[in-house]
Amino acid sequence: MKQIQGFGPNGETIMDYSIYDAVRAGFKKVVFIIRKDFAEDFKNIFEPKWKDKVALDYVFQDLHAYTGSFQVPAERTKPWGTAHAVLCAQEVVHEPFAVINADDFYGRDAFEKAYAFLTKDVNDKLYSIIGYELAKTLSDNGTVSRGVCQVDGGGNLVSIAERTKIYQDGDKITYEEGDKKFEVPFDSKVSMNFWCFAPSVFPYITKLFAEFLKEQGTNPKAEFFIPIIGDKFIQDGKGAIKVIPTDAQWFGVTYKEDAPDVQASLNKLIAKGEYPNKIY
Repeated sequence: MKQIQGFGPNGETIMDYSIYDAVRAGFKKVVFIIRKDFAEDFKNIFEPKWKDKVALDYVFQDLHAYTGSFQVPAERTKPWGTAHAVLCAQEVVHEPFAVINADDFYGRDAFEKAYAFLTKDVNDKLYSIIGYELAKTLSDNGTVSRGVCQVDGGGNLVSIAERTKIYQDGDKITYEEGDKKFEVPFDSKVSMNFWCFAPSVFPYITKLFAEFLKEQGTNPKAEFFIPIIGDKFIQDGKGAIKVIPTDAQWFGVTYKEDAPDVQASLNKLIAKGEYPNKIY
């Protein structure tokens, strides 16, 4: 599993660096959303490193969680998606919170800005997303999928369009749709699934998940993603989502060939003094 693959000089995972950045930004609690059958192995890896530095909790994303009377199809084996994963954490999250992917490196700046938003600005009608510059989220080893954000003059999210097969094509960034190519500006803001919410989002996710199950629950490949929540929140007039820009360099393992690049990027940050040689 790439979530527990070691990249740092002492075998640190990408997630270790995220926890380190979160703790030094001010976050006091980490909730891992994991598979139940992986729980003991996971705890054995992360508890010794972090239990004395930050509060830890665990929740399990189960196919039957929060499905109510809906009968989960027998052929459904994959999880319901990232928004359902967040919903599964509602019993242990009672404060403003950030959501990240475990296998993405987001950078110190992103966590500091998220913490500032969550301690000063978040409310039931204002959530946020950390917006990355598209050019800083590409892979040299193939195409990527990104949620390209449309942002209004006030810095608020208007919509997120999921664009697949994005890559740098000479001096342009393009994405393919069908048999056509479209250009995307280098400085477009994209979502890397780093969201900031108030706990009031949980009842709203519950409502939307019920609608999702009714409309798409019998499709074994349908997924309930966090951008669905963000988009509906705006379209339903529930409030606004602030796009908080970061100039941080994102990196992750989209392809196995990305692994050496991730390791090299971390080594550069350590050499520059951004991170100590040992973070725990």
